[in-house]
Amino acid sequence: MTRIYEELFIIKPDAPDEEVDQFVETLRTQLTTAGATVDKIDKWGKRRLAYRVDKFREGTYVLLQFSSEPTVVKELERRLRVSDVVLKFLTVRIDETLKRLDKRKKERDKRAAKRALNAPAVPVPAQPSLAAQMTEPPAAGPVPGAPLPGLPKEA
Repeated sequence: MTRIYEELFIIKPDAPDEEVDQFVETLRTQLTTAGATVDKIDKWGKRRLAYRVDKFREGTYVLLQFSSEPTVVKELERRLRVSDVVLKFLTVRIDETLKRLDKRKKERDKRAAKRALNAPAVPVPAQPSLAAQMTEPPAAGPVPGAPLPGLPKEA
């Protein structure tokens, strides 16, 4: 049963860009040969870490989104664990979340359609045009700077 996963990993900041690209390409080919489909590869660049990891304060973030079997994920995590350039990694299964979000969206659309059918047709009052608003005299009200009625005048 194929599932959708996101793999976020942090590479050492002193690794050159060519090495990062080569490592990501190696992971992509390993996934595709194992039968997975890589949907998205995002390189977020260097970012500051929340806490120090192996004496590093920043790292290069890379996000992989792919669909595969759970056994392929095990092998990918094993490779990331033994790699020298990877500081941290996190694998998240997102197909359940996507299903839940789709279900919520369908329910929300159903409620909106129901409301649209049951709502009475109330005419909305027309707004005056901008030109009419500019030519109308201002509404009568207190003049700025004038004393308010009912208050004693200052001497």
